[in-house]
Amino acid sequence: MALLKDLGFGGIANLRFIDFSVLRKQFSRLEFQQIFRGRSFAAKTSILYHMPISTNRQLLTAVFILLSLNVLAQTSIKGVVRDLNNTPVQKVSVILLNKQHSTTTDTTGAFLFSDLPAGKYTIRFTHTGFAADQKTLTLNQGETRVVDLVLVPSTEQLQTVEITGRKEAGYKNTNSFIGSKTATPLKEVPQAISYVTKELMQDQSAVRVGDVVKNFSGVNQFTFYDDLTVRGFRINGGSTTQLLNGMRTFTGFWKQPMVNYLERVEVIKGPASALFGNASPGGTVNRVTKKPLEESRKSLSFTTGSFNTTRALADFTGPLNDQKTILYRLNLGYENAQSFRDLQFDKNIVIAPSISFLPTSRTRLNFDAVYNKSNSRLDRGQSVFNGTDQKALYTTPTSLALNAVNDHLDEENFTVMTSLTHQFSNKLAFNLSYLRTGYIQDLVENRSANSYAVDSSGKPIGNLVARQAFIRQSKQFSDNVSAYLTYDLNTGKLAHKLLLGYDYAQSTLPPGSSQQTANGYLKKDGTAGAYNAKKKDDYVFYNYKVTDTHGKPIRNSAGTADSVRYIPKPNVPSYDLILRNNQLEDMTKYIFTTAANSATVPVFGGLSGFYAQDQVKLGPVQVLLGVRYELYTDKANYKTDSVRNVRQHAFLPRIGVVYTLTHNVNIYGIYTEGYNPQDPAVQANRLTGGPFDPITSNLVEGGLKTEWLSGRLTANLAVYRIRQKGTLYNASDANNPDLMIQVGEEEAKGVELDVTGQIAPNWDVVVTYAYNDAKITSSGKTDADLVGVQKPNAPKQQGNVWTKYTIPAGPAKGFGIGAGANFVTERNVSLSKTQNLPGYALLNAALYYKVNKVQVQFNLNNIGNKVYWVGGYDYLRLFPGAPRNWQATVSYTF
Repeated sequence: MALLKDLGFGGIANLRFIDFSVLRKQFSRLEFQQIFRGRSFAAKTSILYHMPISTNRQLLTAVFILLSLNVLAQTSIKGVVRDLNNTPVQKVSVILLNKQHSTTTDTTGAFLFSDLPAGKYTIRFTHTGFAADQKTLTLNQGETRVVDLVLVPSTEQLQTVEITGRKEAGYKNTNSFIGSKTATPLKEVPQAISYVTKELMQDQSAVRVGDVVKNFSGVNQFTFYDDLTVRGFRINGGSTTQLLNGMRTFTGFWKQPMVNYLERVEVIKGPASALFGNASPGGTVNRVTKKPLEESRKSLSFTTGSFNTTRALADFTGPLNDQKTILYRLNLGYENAQSFRDLQFDKNIVIAPSISFLPTSRTRLNFDAVYNKSNSRLDRGQSVFNGTDQKALYTTPTSLALNAVNDHLDEENFTVMTSLTHQFSNKLAFNLSYLRTGYIQDLVENRSANSYAVDSSGKPIGNLVARQAFIRQSKQFSDNVSAYLTYDLNTGKLAHKLLLGYDYAQSTLPPGSSQQTANGYLKKDGTAGAYNAKKKDDYVFYNYKVTDTHGKPIRNSAGTADSVRYIPKPNVPSYDLILRNNQLEDMTKYIFTTAANSATVPVFGGLSGFYAQDQVKLGPVQVLLGVRYELYTDKANYKTDSVRNVRQHAFLPRIGVVYTLTHNVNIYGIYTEGYNPQDPAVQANRLTGGPFDPITSNLVEGGLKTEWLSGRLTANLAVYRIRQKGTLYNASDANNPDLMIQVGEEEAKGVELDVTGQIAPNWDVVVTYAYNDAKITSSGKTDADLVGVQKPNAPKQQGNVWTKYTIPAGPAKGFGIGAGANFVTERNVSLSKTQNLPGYALLNAALYYKVNKVQVQFNLNNIGNKVYWVGGYDYLRLFPGAPRNWQATVSYTF
């Protein structure tokens, strides 16, 4: 027995019933050692098996027993590879470096090396998109070692432009390009960045960007439209810089983009002008489209729910050839839904293809397109009876809208983007991207004129909302080109990542865009205009029958049933909040005027910027240094003999520091400046006293970025102060009402907390909180009383929590539950001190059940059926939130 142990036949010492003496008679101990030493267990048993038969039948019996013991007492290494979301990762390359053995993980992420000799092993794990990892262990004979591993995404293998799809799944995202235009871990970006992944959007059954806003700290809805406040500063898709895959674009403002084709939505807080040009000082929204994946995946989902909602979505991706050098992704969406709001509906078709061409490991080309066709009505909000306190909010139902039945808003929106990245060497890379955005609008609407109708004395009538009408057809296009080089080098102990780039963007409104407007009161001369009580004889009057809140005539003291008021006749019929007269309107009877800035004159605006950046690393310290020079040009009277160039320029620095305190905790700080050009119409008007300098801003921010639970959970804290200067105010010059003065300062300061990821396997969580004190600190002569007023639709506090748990095993395997709550405190409506919106808190929940490839999902929102408002301009244009509603979704993945 001692001989067998010495020769490496471990694990058979208990086979005392076998007489191995015949082996000793035929071979000496030294011969045994020469034959068997250094060979694997399988090789030793094979040698035994092929010995001469004269060695005795008992020897053959021993051989078969030894072969059986190779299964029972196998020396092996096995394990499972998962990602940060606890999802198994297949096709991971697993190599035993010192033995040159290799294998790959299966569909469950498992791998196995069997029949190994005892000894020391180094195991290396590699997979595209993940950082390589390795483990070293010592293996004893007859031992099975379990090596489970969590792979983390690799920034080294990610290109500077997102070409192939994100490998992570779940609520947590590790890397972003928005903070530095290079693939950088979020914990190493010295600026707050909030994000929502597609998995969170799916779990909450979010349909539009406005549905996911509650998951961002410091971000709040302003209206129903693509219109938000970030840290108290308003941004919107029509006029403020927004990004698609890091490129400047716009959305058309009136409708929020659907999210079915998005990988994630992210917001870089504070001015981002140093990288992307003029932008809001509060932050910039970046929508990242889904990119092709190397493995085939297909999914279909069907949704039905409240307000006659029907929705169908599809997502297909995978390789188009065996070499996996051509990848595709196709997202499709169809929606037909009504609303809790009167007369409102949405019909949408979304087609979003994406192709990635990877001819070599150094060259990658991507094509993305998104086409969205929308048919709807434009919802201008709820109006209430004339009043200034919050009691007025409840005088009309939140369902009330002022549209006519024949109103419509038809839109087509498309984006086409191509991007190329080429790695000249391990240090030098080049990136080139082009994005074209197009928007076509056909609008007919009857809407509030932002005032109440007046009587003969000019006083408002509290239940009559003055209306105006628009007929608008317009087209708008933008082009955006971005090119930059990145270069890695070392100078002594300093590691540098240099970036040098140039951007050019232009926006055009071609000839043919036009708008007609009908408003005011009818005059006897056949025209229409604002009402002047001092010249009442110029206007047409009519008898208005006054009714009570039930639409019944109000009787006077004499019992007369028809109480009548003699009032000016509006050009567009007023909306009666008592009668709620949503009906077909004969718009041929309106007196229209053509807007002065429409008709055949095209509009042009363009900007170009040069920027440089260096990310310097020395041990635990990382410094980001950036600077941008931007030139903005607006061409007033474009393509006419009187064309006039109005130019503005800005020099924008950015400096940030990240210090790695521990493996889990980074401390950061940043100072950056931003700007926004003034309104082109103001700049082009010679009577305003311009041109004026751009609006400037700066950010001072510091905080913590931390990771816990092996990187599955992040917790970030930001403390900030933003200042904006250069706001224009009217000079109140009686001789020149257009004259402007450039004064004013706004300041926002606050604290934000974001917690995202998994607190345990199969248990996801998102927690956000923000305190934001956003006020006007300096104003113009006519608005001095606004100093100290909280900015519009900027709550001082807001927060959100959402969590989901899925049962991993047992009879209830695949069953999941989600629950969440969000709150917003009181907000001002516009800059009014007397009109404000109450705070609110909402509860939401969801149930999930997944079996094999099918998942059934049920979402219930606003469980308490709370009446609340997400934003508003004033009490004539309020934007209420939806009452209790549900959605049921069936998804099939194959």
